[in-house]
Amino acid sequence: KYDVSCSSSGSSRKNMAGGLGNAKYSGICHTWTADGRCISLLKVLMTNACIYDCEYCVNRKSHDILRVFLSPEEIATLTIEFYRRNYIEGLFLSSGIIRSPDYTTELLIKTARILREREHFNGYIHMKGIPGTDSKLLNELGRYVDRVSVNIELPSEKALRLLAPQKSRDAIMAPMKFFRDRIAEQKQERSKRAPAFVPAGQTTQLIVGASGESDRDILRLTEGLYRVAKLKRVYYSAYVPVMAGKNLPVIARPPLLRENRLYQADWLMRFYGFDAGEIAGDGENLPEEYDPKCAWALKNMQLFPVEVNTAPLEMLLRVPGIGKKTAQRLVLELRDKVEEGMLTGAGTAAMPTQAAGDAAGAGVPVCHLLRHACPSAGAHCSSLSPEPGRRGGAGNHDGDLSPCSHHRPGAGAVLPDLPVLYLDGLYPVSYRHLR
Repeated sequence: KYDVSCSSSGSSRKNMAGGLGNAKYSGICHTWTADGRCISLLKVLMTNACIYDCEYCVNRKSHDILRVFLSPEEIATLTIEFYRRNYIEGLFLSSGIIRSPDYTTELLIKTARILREREHFNGYIHMKGIPGTDSKLLNELGRYVDRVSVNIELPSEKALRLLAPQKSRDAIMAPMKFFRDRIAEQKQERSKRAPAFVPAGQTTQLIVGASGESDRDILRLTEGLYRVAKLKRVYYSAYVPVMAGKNLPVIARPPLLRENRLYQADWLMRFYGFDAGEIAGDGENLPEEYDPKCAWALKNMQLFPVEVNTAPLEMLLRVPGIGKKTAQRLVLELRDKVEEGMLTGAGTAAMPTQAAGDAAGAGVPVCHLLRHACPSAGAHCSSLSPEPGRRGGAGNHDGDLSPCSHHRPGAGAVLPDLPVLYLDGLYPVSYRHLR
């Protein structure tokens, strides 16, 4: 309820007659382990009391609201009882800052120690690293938790001075760098059976839309955090206007689509080889009409069509409609398995050049455009789509493509000799071959 800057999207839905289950905004959230399993976490604040007066926060010191506190003993008991009932598989504990960062961190450590040492709880624990905390306390915290997050809050030093004047970039970066260095040291000491230290790594979160930074500014910051602080994830939280303030923007609704585009761009940087400068220009925001990968393709039409039989993995990853797994399969398996003579003409291209220019001018969705040009007269078909339920990284489709009726052999349409990309299992084939 009180965690406004939340990295886990919530849903409130009441049960209906004949239905099963309810959903609430708060309480249980989900995360994913390194091997892809989804686990449920009890997400809770130790307290909503805080010594800071961040203008955007519902828990700010100057806000006249009821303050509540859960003791380490209460949180540990609640966690164990929920775990025994199979409601959760771990704990995600955050807190407002009471008295001082050191005192608050000591309470977090006490909670973790009760769970690990007294209750012998071996489930997942995620806690906050609080800027301004002594490094000895951060080191002790890291011995008990699986993951730690130090929230950067806002994308720039200027925004911090304006909206959270009691915080600074240097104070936030200090615990990030400490955890980075200790995690690296622990990896070196693994052969000596050193105790685990934050084995799931560290993350951060920032608010999008509370200050005036562009998406390019945010992505440059994200790129630097991945490179310098070695973060596992950067989370983006659309600004929710729960508080009024002279320095806060007046908006009708949270910028959720912008948040989604930033997550897609983040995925491109982490897994698809893009850098921030390629995704958004100086002062630019990501377009709402296309996902970032499609938007990049529109700006770089001179690079298409792509010959899938000879293109390097780095280029295949940049073709909208081709996800990471498909690109890897094309490189590792397809080129060794395509029978000689199966491909005819000029080969198999990801997009006919003329179709690219025509479709770009017509405003055809690029995710469809770069897959094929529809042979129907005077039109480009946008019905070539992924099979339901298949999703790829960065908002792009990954998996076999389901062609429209124009592209199915025997559909009655005249199939052209244009070489196009048609994923049939592992093999790209041309229309000539299909015919």
